[in-house]
Amino acid sequence: MGEGRELSSLPSPKITFRYRKLAMTERPLGERFALLTDLYQLTMAACYFEQGMHDEATFSLFIRKYPANRGYFVAAGLEEALRYLETFRFTDDDLAYLKSTGLFKAKFLDYLKGVRFTGDVFALPEGSIFFKDEPVLEVSGPILEAQLVETFIINAVSLQTLIATKASRSTYAAQGRPLIDFSLRRTQGTDAGLKVARASYLAGFIGTSNVLGGKIYGLPIFGTMAHSFITSFAHEIEAFRIFSRVFPQTATLLIDTYDNIHGLKNAIKVAREMAARGDRLRFVRLDSGDIAAISKEVRHLLREEGLEEVRILASGGFDEFKIAQVLTDGGEVDSFAVGTKMGVSADAPYFDCAYKLVKYGDRPVMKLSTGKVTLVDKKQIYRFYDERGNFGCDTIARRDEALPGGAPLLKPVMQGGRLTRPLPELEACRQHFLSQFARLPEVYKTLKDPALYPVDLSPGLKDLQVRVEQDIHQRELGES
Repeated sequence: MGEGRELSSLPSPKITFRYRKLAMTERPLGERFALLTDLYQLTMAACYFEQGMHDEATFSLFIRKYPANRGYFVAAGLEEALRYLETFRFTDDDLAYLKSTGLFKAKFLDYLKGVRFTGDVFALPEGSIFFKDEPVLEVSGPILEAQLVETFIINAVSLQTLIATKASRSTYAAQGRPLIDFSLRRTQGTDAGLKVARASYLAGFIGTSNVLGGKIYGLPIFGTMAHSFITSFAHEIEAFRIFSRVFPQTATLLIDTYDNIHGLKNAIKVAREMAARGDRLRFVRLDSGDIAAISKEVRHLLREEGLEEVRILASGGFDEFKIAQVLTDGGEVDSFAVGTKMGVSADAPYFDCAYKLVKYGDRPVMKLSTGKVTLVDKKQIYRFYDERGNFGCDTIARRDEALPGGAPLLKPVMQGGRLTRPLPELEACRQHFLSQFARLPEVYKTLKDPALYPVDLSPGLKDLQVRVEQDIHQRELGES
């Protein structure tokens, strides 16, 4: 089913404006959350300050490995990270708290008063498809500044990338059927609930039940009714009649409170009453039982009654795996409400994200820990496409290394602590994802045991990796 054709008949009208008042009245992100960091960022910064270490450092943010059944990632959270960086500062209250800990010298705290982020950022545009070991973003700036912002950047990017990746799999499994985020009540806190609404929309969902998410991000909002609404009335059909009169343009009736078929028959009666008033029942909602079997029976009865225009919305424990199973079993569902398992990324609740120093001053650096070796220096990702314009392979290269025929993916988004251009609207990020996802071959999208996308290192980066590792073995480990 085409997404555009479905929007007008889903449970709630599309909201097409972006509400900005909340964002304008809050304190800037970087000012509110300068202390939302790990203590060791501050203790390391204090040491850098004591040693007069202010040379440029470059840190690279990447994901080390794929969780089970993942073959790609969807970049998200960049806007939040950049808003934080451009307004980063310690308030007087922050500094008073740090002073009260007794950990830091007055001279260092005085220095922090004037600290702002003055560096540069190269990043993948939000909605980009990327793969393990590829940098999502690279931050360059005085080492103290680039170190202090690590924790927030990982937090912002890792959560939204986690959710966008999970949501994209539901988008794929639904085979063009519209999806709605119903996860808010079980996400891991209020902020996560908002970020899930945003990230799932970016990854192809058409909207959310989260009203504040709709207000802040300009998302379409959708809603139906709860079982408590049905049981609060003496008779199910009375509940249906009241709801359809109050919301005649968007009525969706939940039919499984007592019995799906009994509920459907009541919904059919109400649909006829609505038609007599010049209104139309939009959806019936299934929330329990064998959705594939029930939806087929519901569809059959709707057709028999001449109500083909009434569509079926399914909810209740859905993620990509359950969506795929229902459709494989022949379920006749028009739209899915996807909740808890997507909102907490239940089968893969975290990514192994890392933000590692790759260059300090003129010296490329690396980590040699077992299983955690890092790629040195400032980098660029080049993507090569096949003859049909689909993803072929990627090469991670040094930033100043040109690879003919490859498209460079990392873009300069911040320079000298200022955005290089206005950030794209969420809708543009969503369209970028959809166009990228369409070019990712099926073998990497499959829900179980996807193929491993080919990512190689450029000759220049391979050579530098070898030289830096040899230098470390000689300098640190005394090996010849």
